[in-house]
Amino acid sequence: MLTIKRLSTTQPDFWDDLRSLMEWDDGATAQVEQAVSEILEAVRRRGDAAVLEYTARFDRIEAAEVAELEIPQERRAKALDELPGAQRQALELAAERIRAYHVRQLAESWTYTEPDGSVLGQQVSALERVGVYVPGGKAAYPSSVLMNVLPARVAGVDEITMLAPAPGGEINPLVLAAAQIAGVERMFTVGGAQAIAALAYGSETIAAVDKIVGPGNAYVAEAKRRVFGRVGIDMVAGPSEIMIVCDGQTDPEWIAVDLFAQAEHDEDARAMLVCPDPLYLDQVQSAMERLLPAMDRSEIIRAALKNRGALVCVRDLGEAAEVVNFIAPEHLELSIVEPERMLGAVRHAGAVFLGRDTAEVLGDYCAGPNHVLPTSRTARFASPLGVYDFQKRTSLIHCSGAGAVRLGRIAALMARGEGFTAHALSAECRAQGSGDE
Repeated sequence: MLTIKRLSTTQPDFWDDLRSLMEWDDGATAQVEQAVSEILEAVRRRGDAAVLEYTARFDRIEAAEVAELEIPQERRAKALDELPGAQRQALELAAERIRAYHVRQLAESWTYTEPDGSVLGQQVSALERVGVYVPGGKAAYPSSVLMNVLPARVAGVDEITMLAPAPGGEINPLVLAAAQIAGVERMFTVGGAQAIAALAYGSETIAAVDKIVGPGNAYVAEAKRRVFGRVGIDMVAGPSEIMIVCDGQTDPEWIAVDLFAQAEHDEDARAMLVCPDPLYLDQVQSAMERLLPAMDRSEIIRAALKNRGALVCVRDLGEAAEVVNFIAPEHLELSIVEPERMLGAVRHAGAVFLGRDTAEVLGDYCAGPNHVLPTSRTARFASPLGVYDFQKRTSLIHCSGAGAVRLGRIAALMARGEGFTAHALSAECRAQGSGDE
């Protein structure tokens, strides 16, 4: 028997129950925090030596120097060449679509000239160095490689360094092939908090970067949190989420497997269905019970649905939109007639999949938009990973002589009001009109 919570907006404690369902322990226990603190400090002080020590301890790879952990371009190219034809084509087509989508996000520099000849503007430039962390071992996450590397590549980042653990020396050839397709400059088989430390502080072999992106376990997440400020990070992500809003007219088995697709990530994944028809919720639950035994990761799915899943009955689709905006889901499927009409009411979601034929899983791999999305209600203020995360903006100000006089007088008055005499004098020097005309 499948256990999954049933909620209804008619229940007096509905919103409290929904809020408790979204609570998440990010794994940052005292033990994790202490271990990460020690690893970061060791790598910061001892560089390559500490990286080698932790790689041997956690990933069982003995190396005399970090250079031995680097995977050269030739090995990556070989992995790509040896992929089965259909698999290689799928990776390359996905990369092409992801690249094409992100090209449209490129921001450009701009300026405008005021009547007195002063020029104001913004210069857009790419980051110099980016580090991409990809979970490794026997698991294969080529999609994470493409989604994290390609936007940086499109933005014009000078150098991309990819780090991935390889327990026992094993790394999936799909990950190597994806790194080759995406255009990674350097790749090392280094994982865990020590990888984040090496990217943040640099070592004798691994250059420090300006920003670190990519998913990881509790130790990786805590390390990213700790080094933020010294370097940029994408986000500290929570468990994967999906919310499906359905009008009760989609094949219940479609909805069941869409919920499974998120629930199979891990036991903390969240999968919710929102519908105004309670009989349809029964049909979907029956479909899940019927299909679950055939799933390879059935026990993980079962645990996730019990822990974090929910079938939510609402009065109408207008109320469904309220639930959506409260949860701010990572993934939102609008499996309804005319989903565009409801889209206008959706303010908070990482990615929206419109229509019955648009399964969320297509966004995971090959639709084009990035699958690195805000989780744990952070879509209220955060956005998907994109080219803009690898570009920075610099303000441009070029005053004419007349502009300096006009702005200098304003600035001086404001500076004296704040009690900054030197500020005021600096502005008044220009206000006397001694600058360029």
